[in-house]
Amino acid sequence: MATDGQYPEYWEADVVLRDGGTGHLRPISPLDADAVQAFHVRQSQNSIYLRFFTYKAKLSAKELKRFTEVDHRDRVAFVITRGADIIGIGRYDRLDDPHEAEVAFNVSDHHQGRGVGSILLEHLAAAARENGIRRFSAEVLPENRKMITVFAEAGYEVERHFDDGVVMLSFDIDPTRRSQAVMEAREHRAEARSMKELLTPSSVAVIGASREWGTVGYALLEHLTDGGFTGRVYAVNPEAFELHGMISHASLAEVPEPVDLAVVAVPHDQVDAVVDDCARAGVKGLLVATAGYADDGDDGLARQRALVHKARAHGMRVVGPASLGLVNTDPAVRLNASMAPDLPRRGALSLFSQSAGLGVLLYASAHRRGLGVSSVISAGNRADVSGNDAMQFWEDDAGTRAVGLYFESIGNPRKFSRIARRLARTKPVIVAKSDVTGLQLPPGHAVRTTEAPPGALDSMLRQSGVMRVETTEQLMDIAQIVASQPLPQGTGVAVFSNSSALGKVVADGVASQGMTVARLETGLQLDTGQSVALPALAAAVGDALGEESVHAAVVTTLPARGLTAEAIAACLQECAERAGKPVVASFTGILDVRLQLDGLVSAPTLSRAHAQHPGQDAEQDGVDTVQGPLDAGAPAAPAGAGTAERETAAVLPLQRGLPCFPSPGAALAALGAVVRYAQWRARDHGEFLDPDGVDADEASRILAEIRTRVADIELTRLTPDECTALMGAYGIRLLPSARFSSADDAVVQAGRLGWPVALKTMDEHLRHRLDLGGVRLNIDDAESLRRNITRMEKVLAPFGSFGMEVQSMAPSGQACSIRAIEDPLLGPVLSFGLAGDSVNLLDDWAHAVPPLSTGDIADLVRAPRASRKLFGYQGLPPADVAAVEDLVARVALLKDHHPEIARLEFNPVLVASSGLTVLSAVIDVGNPQRRTDSARRAMRD
Repeated sequence: MATDGQYPEYWEADVVLRDGGTGHLRPISPLDADAVQAFHVRQSQNSIYLRFFTYKAKLSAKELKRFTEVDHRDRVAFVITRGADIIGIGRYDRLDDPHEAEVAFNVSDHHQGRGVGSILLEHLAAAARENGIRRFSAEVLPENRKMITVFAEAGYEVERHFDDGVVMLSFDIDPTRRSQAVMEAREHRAEARSMKELLTPSSVAVIGASREWGTVGYALLEHLTDGGFTGRVYAVNPEAFELHGMISHASLAEVPEPVDLAVVAVPHDQVDAVVDDCARAGVKGLLVATAGYADDGDDGLARQRALVHKARAHGMRVVGPASLGLVNTDPAVRLNASMAPDLPRRGALSLFSQSAGLGVLLYASAHRRGLGVSSVISAGNRADVSGNDAMQFWEDDAGTRAVGLYFESIGNPRKFSRIARRLARTKPVIVAKSDVTGLQLPPGHAVRTTEAPPGALDSMLRQSGVMRVETTEQLMDIAQIVASQPLPQGTGVAVFSNSSALGKVVADGVASQGMTVARLETGLQLDTGQSVALPALAAAVGDALGEESVHAAVVTTLPARGLTAEAIAACLQECAERAGKPVVASFTGILDVRLQLDGLVSAPTLSRAHAQHPGQDAEQDGVDTVQGPLDAGAPAAPAGAGTAERETAAVLPLQRGLPCFPSPGAALAALGAVVRYAQWRARDHGEFLDPDGVDADEASRILAEIRTRVADIELTRLTPDECTALMGAYGIRLLPSARFSSADDAVVQAGRLGWPVALKTMDEHLRHRLDLGGVRLNIDDAESLRRNITRMEKVLAPFGSFGMEVQSMAPSGQACSIRAIEDPLLGPVLSFGLAGDSVNLLDDWAHAVPPLSTGDIADLVRAPRASRKLFGYQGLPPADVAAVEDLVARVALLKDHHPEIARLEFNPVLVASSGLTVLSAVIDVGNPQRRTDSARRAMRD
């Protein structure tokens, strides 16, 4: 919460505008008076009239003082700047009703239509909620349709009425599913557009171009021109007149036209001057190949942050530093602004990597397999452009059929989860990461690390529907299947081999991957000569693929006389195409298999698919597509969750060729991952629902009072009464308990609660241990309670002296545990397990990252291995799983809404055949972390 008069620096943010450009948003300050005046005098008479209901040639000194001197609590104002100029101002002033404020905007005439007003509204609403305001109102002239549209399209329920020639608007600003969906849709369009500007430039300038062979500047210029880039290329080097057959320009100012993309290959001590030149020239994006930033210690990190801040402030995105480059194989672009010597072959796989080294591995693996690509992004130090930005673009990119990403670190996993979940519903997403990703940072990576339980990050990836692997080779194993084969519609697999032993091994492997053997033929006769063997093979495989229970085929062979692997692969590919089902092959004993994906679809034809984002430029009206067999499981018009504002995107056809593997194990692992993905994509993921009886405002009020006694880095543990009140605001009832100071006091408290009662120690580790004497149950009278107090004191004496409490007895049931934390990297993390040895000794926890759909919640409850005990284990009656899911939904919503809850634990939760009882709650509250995915659009710091 902002302190009165103190400048809230954490409200500052770089933002992406609707057209893909960037700006800097910050709270206004008294030092902005001259800039506000300059902003005002640049405005047209009509804009001034619409804002002030009259014309003012200049603002008075009194008005400037009022507009720029705010307390950041009752009066808040934001400006969005580009360079030194203000391009938009938004403010609110609290009214007599402390929960309502009047809001107003003023957007520069030259920057209207860029989404400035909607961004200001989002940030003002977030600041207002932080300061206890729940409702905005505004007075707008009827002819100010642009401003009325900003409010109407924000996703809030806007009330309006006409009064004395003015339209009066009012609306609650608490986030809703609709307002969140609107924000995400706008964010998607803006970030996708910013990436489109980088990957489809009309003009590129290589700054630091060199005639010296072997230098980065020489290679980048050569690869751009030799790759056949369809735009204009300019070489910038003050010390050369001619480079690579073109005139060299001494500076960017000499280039005769605006430059879309500047490729920077100068020493790091010259980069700042280059960025200044690019800002003056109106460059849209920077590709910084130069290293020596975050990979060069604290000083380098400071230089990197300054570089990004300066670029964004002038409307530019940054790829890098230390980037390997950008590639776009679209025939209309042919961009090879990278260190790859040749433009890769055209394909439907798009790749993202961070460090240059891993980018090389990905590129080399794709090239070695003959796997074509659509676009490649090497983010280097990922100071600005990230995998999230790339996925926003690829979601609507007609040239992308599947996505592969290699993460060494992850900067905004909550946003990644949100975007990946949406993308994976229409296009396969493969993510390679090591087991230490998120725990350790490679050199040059300046992001947070996680403190979440082991497996939480992997759980988030599974929850998002991505296929997680550990190496580039595993990534490409899967990629070659999804790029060349339709998705399987079930788990049934037909296994073929010319070796009974090998076939049996493969069949066992099918089962280990969670698939089923629908047909097994291990007697293929392949030694009969090509004219006999191939028709027989085609007949056997084709017959199997025609069966309804067979959804894919795996063919693994030993070398056969007179029959080449190439001939077998071609035969199997024809079978797959006729059946519309995936086929993979493993040629055991052949050391070098380079068969799969042997060329694009034969004789492609081009068509125009006319589709356009609402409100976007007509330049997106036509999308070139290659006509061919489409995956029946891939809808042609991907639609993001909660939004209808999506481009109708055509999808490239399957790349022709058969996925071939040197070993059956690799083939089965890749196919198994694809089958699981297809199942995830086909399933019902449920809805994002809010349980009944939730009062988030009351919970915020309780937490605000508690936070007044929280130090900056310390945690405060809630009292039992505070826990009860907070949980009550979310419809969660805690079983009453009472501490006591003596045996007589215990009898009084037990009488108040009602007999029988349980007696518990207050020690955190012993209070649930019946076996160690920390709990005594079913005490039904005063005398028995006194005896049990004496016995417990004696039994626990070796462990120390602890307080005690009495608690109402709960119905018997299965004991479960629920934990939730606020992680620096992942944000809220929810964990569920069955109490006792399952979680304490075997670490049998399941994890999820809110927000959770009903499908996510069902998966979480069923994920622990011991969860079978909830469903009628060994003849016991099944537990009330619906009650457990309801409780999990409430805790997930609580943690999603209130990041100040640093830790929450319910242990135990007793789940009976009907209903459940929460016996104990431990809640710690601290200062809320700045989440990596907040309620306002902002680029990663």
